[in-house]
Amino acid sequence: MLGGTDIVASIAVKDLKVASRFYEDILGLKRTGAEGDEVVIYTSGKSRVFVYRSQYAGTNKATAAYWVVDDVDGVVKGLKAKGVKFEHYDLPGLRREGDVHVGANVRTAWFKDPDGNILSVVNQ
Repeated sequence: MLGGTDIVASIAVKDLKVASRFYEDILGLKRTGAEGDEVVIYTSGKSRVFVYRSQYAGTNKATAAYWVVDDVDGVVKGLKAKGVKFEHYDLPGLRREGDVHVGANVRTAWFKDPDGNILSVVNQ
């Protein structure tokens, strides 16, 4: 039923101005629209990300969104150069190489936006 349609990431934030600086200047997402002072719409590849104002911003304790990239280490290096701090987790089956968590066929790194939403980059 829904398998052939696109899905949109939806991320709650407290302050759209602060969030916009992060998502545009740090992550490099392209702003493609807005809904008043409540929602900013971005594109990331062929996907869309809705960043919206909410009192519940940052309350999710799991990964809110992740980007599939070819070079996790390169993206981590680039984000670190822009001041992004990475999260470190002790997860079964994963070891850490610096800020990158490594498993059998996966390399991933987690970081947070200014509201504490957990985001990630992972290899294909």
